[in-house]
Amino acid sequence: MANTPSAKKAARKIARRTAINKTRKSRVRTFVKQVEAAIAAGDRTKATEALRAAEPELMRAAQKGVMHANTASRKVSRLSARVKALPA
Repeated sequence: MANTPSAKKAARKIARRTAINKTRKSRVRTFVKQVEAAIAAGDRTKATEALRAAEPELMRAAQKGVMHANTASRKVSRLSARVKALPA
């Protein structure tokens, strides 16, 4: 348990940041799932739209430090390759 005032404040800050980061991660996962669902359905136009919405979310998460930049880039790359492979 935090004893000093600065440690107590740090604990409060960490709790706030954790909550924010959790929502960001959850949001990213939701957008990625939408792309994967469209890919599974074989709907290229819907998958392209979902990817266009998911890409900025992934990059924003990387920029905010929720996810590593390379991880976000890798996910975007792999999703776009899967969308591109769908029949037109």
